[in-house]
Amino acid sequence: MDFTFPILMAGGQGGEGAGMVQLGFFALLFLVMYLLLIRPQRKKQKEHEQLIASLKKGDKVVTSGGMFGTIFAIDDERNRVVLKISENVKLEFLKSSIAARVDK
Repeated sequence: MDFTFPILMAGGQGGEGAGMVQLGFFALLFLVMYLLLIRPQRKKQKEHEQLIASLKKGDKVVTSGGMFGTIFAIDDERNRVVLKISENVKLEFLKSSIAARVDK
């Protein structure tokens, strides 16, 4: 004898549909997070990598700490640059600490 009721069977099918809606919601949430957070951050990171790769002696730059200077020397092996801050002051920084190139 079968003791299942039609009301219970209809409830089981509704639960499966709700799972699909929930999965769609999480997919939409991930898409929004990607478009608003992940993609712009990757673009900014690629631009910074291009800036670091294109540095050359004589470029005027600013560090992430706010120090302005002119590139005096570049050491690619140690990933460092020497900035000339004033006439007799030269400081060594990591290349990654260069925030931007300053317009001449």
